[in-house]
Amino acid sequence: MGDTRTLLLLVLVLFYALVSSVGAYEEEESEQRTQGEKWFLLRQLHDVVRTDAGSMRLVKGGYRRGSSLHSPMHIGFISMEPNSLFIPQYLDSDLVLFVQHGQARIGHIYRDKLAERHLKHGDVYTIPAGSAFYLENRAENERLRIICSIDITSESMGWHAFQSFFIGGGVHPASVLAGFDHNTLSTALNVSTEELNSLLTRQTSGPIVHLSGSHHTNMWSKFLAQEPHQKLAHLKRIVNFGGESSPKEEETTWSLRKFLFNLLNREDVVKGVNHKAPSTYNLYHKKHNFKNDYGWSKNVDECDYSPLKQSGNSVYLVHLSPGSMMAPHVNPTAIEYGVVLKGTGRIQIVYPNGTLAVNARVRQGDVFWVPRYFPFCQIASTNGPFEFFGITTSARKNHPQFLVGRNSLMHSLRGPELAAAYGIGERRLKRIANAQREQIILPSSSSDSPHDKASEPEKKMANFKKIIGNLGSDMIMGFE
Repeated sequence: MGDTRTLLLLVLVLFYALVSSVGAYEEEESEQRTQGEKWFLLRQLHDVVRTDAGSMRLVKGGYRRGSSLHSPMHIGFISMEPNSLFIPQYLDSDLVLFVQHGQARIGHIYRDKLAERHLKHGDVYTIPAGSAFYLENRAENERLRIICSIDITSESMGWHAFQSFFIGGGVHPASVLAGFDHNTLSTALNVSTEELNSLLTRQTSGPIVHLSGSHHTNMWSKFLAQEPHQKLAHLKRIVNFGGESSPKEEETTWSLRKFLFNLLNREDVVKGVNHKAPSTYNLYHKKHNFKNDYGWSKNVDECDYSPLKQSGNSVYLVHLSPGSMMAPHVNPTAIEYGVVLKGTGRIQIVYPNGTLAVNARVRQGDVFWVPRYFPFCQIASTNGPFEFFGITTSARKNHPQFLVGRNSLMHSLRGPELAAAYGIGERRLKRIANAQREQIILPSSSSDSPHDKASEPEKKMANFKKIIGNLGSDMIMGFE
């Protein structure tokens, strides 16, 4: 009887040690996931621009102290009220624009000419770093929403994620022209200092301005409302384009003056489809790269849309039906960014050591990023479809390596070597590898099923009971 009590006491001590270690492991794993969620989910929006006419907000890419992994891109959200203008500027970063909602008109300098393009829902367009551009929402009662990628360039001064250099402007924002000595600038423009001061001090509404309504006195509204000959006459008074100039002077004309000339003298704006300036590319009109009963995906790279070669990016769009999932996969050539457009779902990302970095629920507006080589998957909730738009850091054709499914690495490597790596028989490995008949987009994710609603404490209690049950059975069998 004494031996039985001693054995029972020993079992209880071992059991306590086991439960403590399991609890510590779960706590450590939970802390890792929390840190991973802060790193891989970009949920802190920072205001870059905010006026009555619109805003530009930014989520900064993840960084981790002591790690070589960092995000080379930020994701921006531009929102513009009806009849508004994002005033002329150029950036020190390449831009890839995606129209999430509404319509826009964009004008930018392409090979010393002002090209204008109409953007609609689903359109993709690129603006190279250093190319002056403006953005208009001409709709009377529809807000414009644009998602954009912003490269973190090595040439950036480091003041912000990127730097805007405003061509137009006044008191707020200040034009880059205002930084020059006014005597020097008045000489360069060939206007009086009084006229120069008037030009550089009238704008006070911010980088995004109204073009009509109660803000009709705005200088940009007046400029854009004028007839071409009126704009040209006004410009001649300011920039003195009416004077004679030699052919050599014509060749070396300051590109900024060309931009102002083209902006105000709209007769020179190039709208024709045959112009060399790039056209738009609509993601929704593109044929599916992959489609089955559980969803579809579309990818656009430099082969589909050559301007992406300049920015070095590709874009994609994925639609998952309720409960389905994008199979676990790896991007061997690029870092991936995603923005949730519709529905809710889960993002799971795995560290190289085989531990779960992120298992987070995401909803409309959330941004996530996945470092190159990190395994991950996206899972749709069971209560509706899940759609997300994304950008990758390579313009080349993307060849993701899927880890699960009919076209997966497991399926391709199902030989004696992989069986030995798992420590199982080759026949058993083949049965497991062939169990999933679908590829790329898979059915019915269990992690978001209605039957998996248990909270973390409930799951821990269930595990605790399971351990007790197994130990109890072993003890009884031992005593018998």
